[in-house]
Amino acid sequence: MNKLIKNIEHSQPMTLANQVPYEKGKVVSLTLAQQPGVGITIFSFDADEGISTHAAPGDAMIYILEGEAQITIADTDYKVCAGETIIMP
Repeated sequence: MNKLIKNIEHSQPMTLANQVPYEKGKVVSLTLAQQPGVGITIFSFDADEGISTHAAPGDAMIYILEGEAQITIADTDYKVCAGETIIMP
């Protein structure tokens, strides 16, 4: 059987927020799965860092593990806090 999830230990309890360290002035990412039609990536953002506007071929779901983020969807800004999720169509 092929592993769908990669780059992290299997059969081990862990805290996802600890898998990608914060780095001053950077956005750090770790891809956990990348298959046709689905991808899972963990990001850590230093304060005032972000990702530029972009499009994807399908929906994206953001789940905030720690802190808060400003997410812009179709020119509307949303504040999303730790423990919350938002779907970007």
